[in-house]
Amino acid sequence: MNWILLIIAGLFEVAFAACLGYAKKATGTEATFWYAGFLICLSISMFLLVKVTRELPIGTAYAVWTGIGAVGTVLLGIFVFEEPASFWRLFFISTLIFSIIGLKFVSN
Repeated sequence: MNWILLIIAGLFEVAFAACLGYAKKATGTEATFWYAGFLICLSISMFLLVKVTRELPIGTAYAVWTGIGAVGTVLLGIFVFEEPASFWRLFFISTLIFSIIGLKFVSN
């Protein structure tokens, strides 16, 4: 169950990054709503991270959480914000994904 919560926490990290991206493009009240979404997603993500670190090692949990956030944010940037998808960018993101999977297998 903790691993599922950790994945959800990582997805909320991607969501708060998305809110920042949308807030950057917005103005006025719309930007305020995106910043509010950022704070809500950040709070949920942090709450879940704190919860899972009661059972999982902090080093593993934090690495997986940031890894999910990094991979998800890069993919979000490519598919939603039209950032470049160069060979090297995708190569290093894939190594990060394999590292996250590796941490899952070597952790209790």
